[in-house]
Parts: sequence; C-alpha cells; structure tokens
Amino acid sequence: MFEQIVAQTFWIKVWIFWILFINGASLLFVGRAEGRWVLAAWLLAIATMTLLYQHFGYTRILGLAHLLWWTPLVIYLFRRRAGFGEGSFGGWARLLLLTNAASLVVDAVDVVRFLLGDRAPV
Repeated sequence: MFEQIVAQTFWIKVWIFWILFINGASLLFVGRAEGRWVLAAWLLAIATMTLLYQHFGYTRILGLAHLLWWTPLVIYLFRRRAGFGEGSFGGWARLLLLTNAASLVVDAVDVVRFLLGDRAPV
C-alpha cells in the first residue's frame, strides 16, 4: 500500500500524512479518555484498511475503514468538545475532530462510488 500512497499527487500525500500525524498524536494524550479512544479507533481503522487492501487492493473501498471506526469517534468527540479546554489537548482535539470529519465526507463519497461500480485503483 505504501507504494500506491507515494505515487499519489503531492496534495493527496500531504493529506494522508496529515491524517497519520494528527491521529498518531493521540499517543501524547493517552492520559485522557478522548486520547485513548482516538488511538483505539485509529489502530482499528489501520487494521481494517489493511484487511480491505488485501482483498480489494488500493481502491475506494478503503474508506470503509474510516467510516466504520471514525464515525462513532467523531460523534463521541463532538459531544465532548465543551470539555476540551484551551491547552495543547484542546487544540489537538479540535483539529483532529475537524480532520476526521472532513475525511469521513471524502470516504463516504469514495465508498459510494465503489459500491456503484468504480473499482479502479485510486
């Protein structure tokens, strides 16, 4: 899968590496419940995406991994946003919430396109 990511356009690579960075930063906040939930959802999404990649290759169905694990995460974080505070945790949590919500929009479109027959590698 790494080869396909490296072959993407510059901005797609920036987006993918940003998602990896912002979700991986959850390791800095495992002392909070939100940080632990983000870490768990991120690892489950990676595991699910790996399985999907093994079965379907680098296709739009990979977005299903985010839909499965990040939808409940985004809802959870949205409902807890008032308690984020103003420090580094609060800034990270807000940025992560926006990033993962935006990713869900893109992923939903990709999964629908896949289900409608667009099975070409991306």
